[in-house]
Amino acid sequence: MSEYTAEVLWERNEQDFPGNRYSRKHLLRFDGGVEVPGSSSPHVVPVPMSDACAVDPEEMFIASLASCHMLWFLSIAAKRRFVVDRYVDAATGVMEKNAEGRMAMTRVTLRPAVSFSGERVPTREELDALHHAAHEACFIANSVRTEVRCEPVCNE
Repeated sequence: MSEYTAEVLWERNEQDFPGNRYSRKHLLRFDGGVEVPGSSSPHVVPVPMSDACAVDPEEMFIASLASCHMLWFLSIAAKRRFVVDRYVDAATGVMEKNAEGRMAMTRVTLRPAVSFSGERVPTREELDALHHAAHEACFIANSVRTEVRCEPVCNE
């Protein structure tokens, strides 16, 4: 078992919280020391209460799936002795009501474009097989229907 952490920090800073006039901008901290500005999506909460320059949860979800797929793809390609020179993915996600009538990310589409070099360049069938294997191995794709628990900590 491995455990991963992320810290989310938001502070009111004298904003009109009861009037719903507060910034959704917050800070995401990761164990390696990286800090990323976060916010609600401007599609959900209009600017200026959202920060369009920050990363929103929907974008992080899409990026997480795309990144995991890419990392597995690169690993599998290397093991099969293909030389990958470049990998770029213009991933997209669709937010809409799901079968239960709740808003959800119902579809994420990965569109990876991969450049190879060397003596062995994969055929279309081999490329498809690489992507299929990466999808099957991707921890995040395998976790999409994961149980989410909330265990609040009491501040004293």
